[in-house]
Parts: sequence; structure tokens; C-alpha cells
Amino acid sequence: MSAVLSWAGDDDGLPAQGFAHPSRSRARRSQPGELPPEVEQALWRGTDLGTQSGPVTPSGFAELDAELPGGGWPCQSVSEVLSPQPSVLEWRIIGPALGRVVGAGGRVVVVGPPKTPHVPGLHHAGIDEKHLVWIQADTPAERLWCTEQLVKAGACGALVAWLPQARPEQIRRLQVCAQACDGPVFLFRPAAAQHEASAAPLRVMARFALDWEIHVQVLKRRGPSHDGVIRLRSVPGGLDAVLTPRLMVPSRLIASREPSRTPAPERELASTVPQGAAVHALGGPTPSARARRHAPVR
Repeated sequence: MSAVLSWAGDDDGLPAQGFAHPSRSRARRSQPGELPPEVEQALWRGTDLGTQSGPVTPSGFAELDAELPGGGWPCQSVSEVLSPQPSVLEWRIIGPALGRVVGAGGRVVVVGPPKTPHVPGLHHAGIDEKHLVWIQADTPAERLWCTEQLVKAGACGALVAWLPQARPEQIRRLQVCAQACDGPVFLFRPAAAQHEASAAPLRVMARFALDWEIHVQVLKRRGPSHDGVIRLRSVPGGLDAVLTPRLMVPSRLIASREPSRTPAPERELASTVPQGAAVHALGGPTPSARARRHAPVR
């Protein structure tokens, strides 16, 4: 008995073929200030772009995927898309992702869109109307109830809902339910909602810009904050085949026409108008002034 006790309490007397002491094994695996490999792999630092634990759906924009955790719109999670005006750019920013969902055999369910979905435009994005379910919900309570039931059921490939009046606790409940949903859940809300708290792991602000672009700002994501603007080229489906090169860049046309609308300097105008003549709204002397100037001298 004494031999057994002395062997258990004496580390130096361990057999060569015995088990290594746990503390000594950890000391050999990591140096001071370092973490064990299994802990290092499970650790996420706030300065690093987080990885999505679940599957993702590529957005169709390489610039946007580079800033989204996991490289796309997250599945099993709620994504908020904010915009100043509803029903203007929603389909443009999520259309490529929905086309991938339909291509994989999934159904897209939309709840309470402000305007009727434009079927020909959806065809250009690869969304067949046979895979599109449109639920017309008029009141905020109906839209919220339909969205929550669909998220709980998990019976659609992607869910798109317009919830402009949703409260933070309602968004939190949808996020909890979405963790059991296989597809992405998109919530479209007004731009003013950016000042409200939200449990959605991903929030973006989208605005229209010149030259068929959409400017996106990532308001919230898993990882470091994003301060810049992501410029996405998004020409409506079918127009890229008929637009001329000049119309593909409308800002150049606007810049070329600006000088013709610039009023002449006052000093040049004054040199062409006789002294004492009134100035007409179009930049020349009034009709009465012209009549006096060309009247015969008696």
C-alpha cells in the first residue's frame, strides 16, 4: 500500500510507458502566452471577420460577398436590408441569391410586398413564378404572424418579408426561430430603423446611385465594423443588352449637359444690354427694351 501511495504522489517515479501528467502535457503543447490548438480554433476575435457557423447563399456580387461573414447571405439567420424608399431596389440586391435558391429547387415566399412583383423582371433574375409564393398581408400584425409561422415551419427555400413597423423584441423572436430554418430570411425595413436595436446578426443599408449602381453599407456583422461603401453594379435584367455604351454610364451624359445650363456671368450679360434696359427672364433685354432700341429716330 505504501508503494502504491508513493508512486501516485511522486511524479519523478512515473513509469516510462505510463500516462503523461496532464499539466506537463499542456505545458509541452503550448508556450507561455499561447493557447492550446483546440482553444485557438474555437476562439473568435472581434477584429477578425467572423465565419458563418451555418450555410450561406452567395449574393451574386463578389464585392459584397467579400464583406459578408462566410462569403454570402447567411442561412438559419435573419438578415435586415434597410432602404430609404420601399419597393425600389429590394429585388435588385437579393435577386441573384434568390435565383440560386430557385435553381436548387427551393421556393421563394414573399410576405406583404408594397407592390406586385414584376414577373418578367424576376425571370431575368432566374426566378420562375412557379417557385414564387406571394402572401398578401395588409396589416403589420398579419405580416408579422405570417413571417413567424413560415420561419417556424422552415418550408421555403428563402423568405422575404416587409416589416417596417417591427419592434426589437419581435425581431429577436424571429432570429431565434430562424436558427431552425434552412434558407435565408430577409427582412426589409425603412432606413430610420438603423437607430433601433436589432437582434439580426447582419444589417445592411442599400441606396440607389448613378450609373446603375447600388451603394451598400454594412451596419452590423460578425466582425469588425465596416465604414466604407460597397459599390455594386446592378443593371436591370434585359437592359444591358439594349443600352448603348453612353447610357450605361448616365453620369457622363449629365456632366456633358451641365455647361449648357450654366447661366452666363453677369459682366458678360451687362456688356450686351444697353444701359437702363431691363433684363428678361431668359437672359436678354425685355421686349419693351428691344422695341425702344430699334425704334426709328424722329
